[in-house]
Amino acid sequence: MPQIDPGQFQIDQDWFRLDPWVIAVVAICVVAFVAITIIWGIRAHRRRISAGREELVGRTAVVTEALNPRGTVFVEGERWAAEAEEGRVKVGDEVTITRVESLKLYVSKK
Repeated sequence: MPQIDPGQFQIDQDWFRLDPWVIAVVAICVVAFVAITIIWGIRAHRRRISAGREELVGRTAVVTEALNPRGTVFVEGERWAAEAEEGRVKVGDEVTITRVESLKLYVSKK
């Protein structure tokens, strides 16, 4: 096995030096990233639910099939089976969603 001469591999010490400003900028960027991530995470957990059945209550829908007392309504780009809480509601009338059970909306005339 050939012998390796230690003097053959010389490393320039200046090549491994880092400017203190580079270290400071990288450290500040890492701290800022972590802080922003934590703040956004906390905000996401505190935010109110914005999807699902809980969000539909109180919204306005348009009747697409007369409610006598059952029919369909159009709300936020979707057609839903609906039942009028009281009386008959004509096509085109606006109604307010009072509660949601399964996939059926219960509505009252606006």
